[in-house]
Amino acid sequence: MHGGQLLLEEPIRLTSVLTTSKPTFLPSLTKVVGTLGPKSRSVDVLEACLKAGLSVARFDFSWLDEDYHQETLENLKEACKNVNKLCAVMLDTQGPELQVHNKTGRPIELKVDDHVTITPDISIEPSSEVLPVYYTGLSEAVKKGDTIFLGQYLFTGSETTSVWLEVVETTGSDVICLVKNSATLAGFIFTMHISQVHINLPTLTEVDKQVISTWGSRNNVDIVSLSYTRHVEDVRELREFLNSQNLHETQIFAKIENVEGLRHFDEILQEVDGIILSRGNLGIDLPPEKVFLFQKSAVYKCNMAGKPAIVTRVVDSMTDNLRPTRAEATDVANAVLDGTDGILLGAETLRGLYPVETIKTVGRICAEAESVYNQALHYKRAVKHVIEPMSREEPVAASAVHAASKVKAAIIVVFTSSGRAARLGNAFC
Repeated sequence: MHGGQLLLEEPIRLTSVLTTSKPTFLPSLTKVVGTLGPKSRSVDVLEACLKAGLSVARFDFSWLDEDYHQETLENLKEACKNVNKLCAVMLDTQGPELQVHNKTGRPIELKVDDHVTITPDISIEPSSEVLPVYYTGLSEAVKKGDTIFLGQYLFTGSETTSVWLEVVETTGSDVICLVKNSATLAGFIFTMHISQVHINLPTLTEVDKQVISTWGSRNNVDIVSLSYTRHVEDVRELREFLNSQNLHETQIFAKIENVEGLRHFDEILQEVDGIILSRGNLGIDLPPEKVFLFQKSAVYKCNMAGKPAIVTRVVDSMTDNLRPTRAEATDVANAVLDGTDGILLGAETLRGLYPVETIKTVGRICAEAESVYNQALHYKRAVKHVIEPMSREEPVAASAVHAASKVKAAIIVVFTSSGRAARLGNAFC
């Protein structure tokens, strides 16, 4: 098993743990991706986020409209100009996400051992007895005993704001479920995830194409995050569509969110520019004890392929708290030691109470983990993995990174026309 502990410098002295970390000239090499929303869209807050270490701004199009996101983006541009910092723009598609729309916004209380009916009749108002979903094929996709998860906003895993349902029977187009835990669903949109069940909807939906062709093209987005990537054909379809919109330089990051995508991971990795490991959904599709195995294996494969790997769902508790739990802090560090290139913050910055403090905290943890990361061992692994002869750019990039790892702070300036040399240097970091 390729684990973070194998990449740890030895020995680590106890005195280094007890010594206060000194601020460095450079921020952490691990990039912080922040989802922008109600709590993180004003110019002042965005300036603070950029100063704290925000590298990529994620715009989640599974909720709200283009006008709302455009206003947020204009604020981001102004903030970047004010603090003289760059920030990449990531457009996150909705994909085949199943949603329950609670138009009234009134809380819905579900009690353990009660029954609730899921129906495709969206004219019905959601209640503790009936939940309308925007999908007509649900009754054909599920069977008795299947697990359905319904969560508020993004998957938080909190049993007070999300509910587990067990399919009891199907009646026509309706699905009758047993409530497995008591919960109160509050808000206007609830996201539904069905464990290890194929949803017969396109990965790149017509809504996604509309958003990319208008908002994405107008703003020349840097990255498109393809939600619920399941097959390599999903990536190829998006690539073709981006080219048709003259977005030739826009990178594609595949979000691996279910077992279906996991089965085709190797083919997907070869086609994309980067991978996002969506641990929230995967934590539902996979048994909890298997999630860390997937993370370590997937990150290692990304490292060897020279493709960025981004991990999600790391400091959920900071949505409402100023400090992460001890387990969360350790989780962030272990992700870095595994070889993760980026940490994606969702609810923590979207609607969390402390978006700036969250970015700062995650950045500090990443920097501390990087300080004990065994760059030399990672370099040897990467070189050993390369079977075919290296191009002349590769040894130059590898040597530059290897030399830089010997000093406390270094800036590598790459003169490049195509960007290949810079990307190779990033692969060896």
